[in-house]
Amino acid sequence: MTKLWGGRFAGKIDPAFFEWQKSLQYDLALLPADITASMAWAKALVGAGVLDVADGRKITDALVRIFEEAAEKPDAFEGSDAEDVHSLVEQELGRRIGDLAKRLHTGRSRNDQVATDLKMFLRELLTVLDERLLELQAALVDLAEKTADLPMPGYTHMQRAQPITAGHHALAYVEMFDRDRSRVFDTRERMDSCPLGSGALAGTAFPIDRIELAQDLAFGVPTSNSLDAVSDRDHLAEALFDCALISVHLSRLAEDWIFFASHEAGFLELSDAIATGSSLMPQKKNPDGLELLRGKTGRAIGELTGFLTTLKGLPLAYDRDLQEDKQALFQGVAAMIDQVDMALLFARNVRYVPERCRAAAAKGGMNATDLADLLVHAGVAFRTAHERAGAVVRASLEKGCEIEALPKSMLTKLVPELGDLDLAKELSVDAVLARRNVIGGTAPEQVRAEVETWKERLAEHREELRANEVGSVRP
Repeated sequence: MTKLWGGRFAGKIDPAFFEWQKSLQYDLALLPADITASMAWAKALVGAGVLDVADGRKITDALVRIFEEAAEKPDAFEGSDAEDVHSLVEQELGRRIGDLAKRLHTGRSRNDQVATDLKMFLRELLTVLDERLLELQAALVDLAEKTADLPMPGYTHMQRAQPITAGHHALAYVEMFDRDRSRVFDTRERMDSCPLGSGALAGTAFPIDRIELAQDLAFGVPTSNSLDAVSDRDHLAEALFDCALISVHLSRLAEDWIFFASHEAGFLELSDAIATGSSLMPQKKNPDGLELLRGKTGRAIGELTGFLTTLKGLPLAYDRDLQEDKQALFQGVAAMIDQVDMALLFARNVRYVPERCRAAAAKGGMNATDLADLLVHAGVAFRTAHERAGAVVRASLEKGCEIEALPKSMLTKLVPELGDLDLAKELSVDAVLARRNVIGGTAPEQVRAEVETWKERLAEHREELRANEVGSVRP
């Protein structure tokens, strides 16, 4: 085919080099965005007096037909010899309307085309990612509601620390994913400027109404500097960071659930829908899906690191290095949507084992802090109370029993300030949980209140998504 840049060259490009440097296999997914942006550009050219209304209509109608053909048959253009998606659109346009197709590229460059296409496509991906994260949050809120009063061990340093509720644990991840959603939203907000009309690097020489052009493509404003506009990939780097941190949070959730589902803990059961077996050991039920979710975090971090390294040291304005952004886009952002979808599936297919959770929460002296707190209420300074409670723990270890099961005579000697207080009742797991009835605490009452708050917030978020939905990149 004739290359868009071929006029200056007398010789032919080496076929192997052409295949190696072409990007159609990566950027064909940008076809709807490229067609939509081309339609807006045709309209802008009419407004600038470069095209008459009739020619603008012919170009637009032909672009719509290309889009419809691709929609009806997604692999329609996969065998094309075009260099990239922009060449493909111009090539297909020429087949339909002849030489008139050559006028569409007036005043624009592939540099501002791809910068615009990428933003439009990324904007849609981030919207989908936002929606998926919201659904994952909703699933975890449902899990929290079911387990709002279910005691289980809480850990620090991977050692049993204090009792918490399983619902409180689930809501911790709801908080994490909410911060992720806010970062995704911020990334979208910062990329709300349209590069089209920046040309190759210096701006277009035609009187294009770039404000109207930006509005036609659902951007808030046009970009203010053509050099920056065609070379800016901050939005993709930000999106890759967002994805890397989402993946880290998914990995932490996976790690918790892998441990909870182990025989050693036994707090959680994975349904058959999200587990696999062993080819050798018939008894095994493996958390392979959660392990994959954890394992893919390395790839997410790698995509961010690799792309930042690609950007490092690039001179203004456009450099072909930026072609690597497509692989980062699909292997980073698009892949993250799949990972969140899998996490959502897992969240809907786990079940806590109440008897194991409650039994574990009542063992191991995890109520020792409450013993110290009871001493404080009796007038003992906390540092002294901490030391005295430690002595009680040591005595319980020597006796091989829980704190509250120590002989009355020994407790009277070690903590005389507590008098006839019923420690079996005051140090029970339910009493320990109930005392944490403060904002952010693990008490069942607080967990239930947080569940209701999250239900309301997520419903509001859904409404906001619907109200602020950016139009899909299609004619």
